[in-house]
Amino acid sequence: MAGEPQDDCLFCKIVKGEIPATVVRETATTVAFRDINPQAPTHVLVIPRVHYKDAATLAAADPEVTADVLREAGEVAALEKVDGTGYRIVFNTGPGAGQTVFHAHAHVLGGRDLQRLV
Repeated sequence: MAGEPQDDCLFCKIVKGEIPATVVRETATTVAFRDINPQAPTHVLVIPRVHYKDAATLAAADPEVTADVLREAGEVAALEKVDGTGYRIVFNTGPGAGQTVFHAHAHVLGGRDLQRLV
C-alpha cells in the first residue's frame, strides 16, 4: 500500500535504521543523507519517511509531506553552505529519467557550477 514502508525498499530500510547512511538532518517526516555516488561536492538526498514510488505520487497523496521534503532541501542547502552560491533540487521520476530507487526523493546538488547540467 502506498505510504506504508516496503520491505524491499532500500530507502525504507534507511528510514528504519536497518541500512546505514550518513544522515545530515532528520525531521518527523523526512530524512536527509549523503548520496553514495555524489555527482557534485554537495549531493544529499531528502526522502519522506513514508513510501511513495515517486514525487508525483507523493505530491498527489500527501502534499504536506511533499512540502516538508522541499523545505528540508532548502535547510540542507543552508547547512551545506550552498544556498548563497546556488543549488539544484532534482526529482527523477521513472527509469528513463534515472530513478533507480522507487521511493520518492529529492537530490540536493551544489558546490560547483551546475549551469551546464540540464
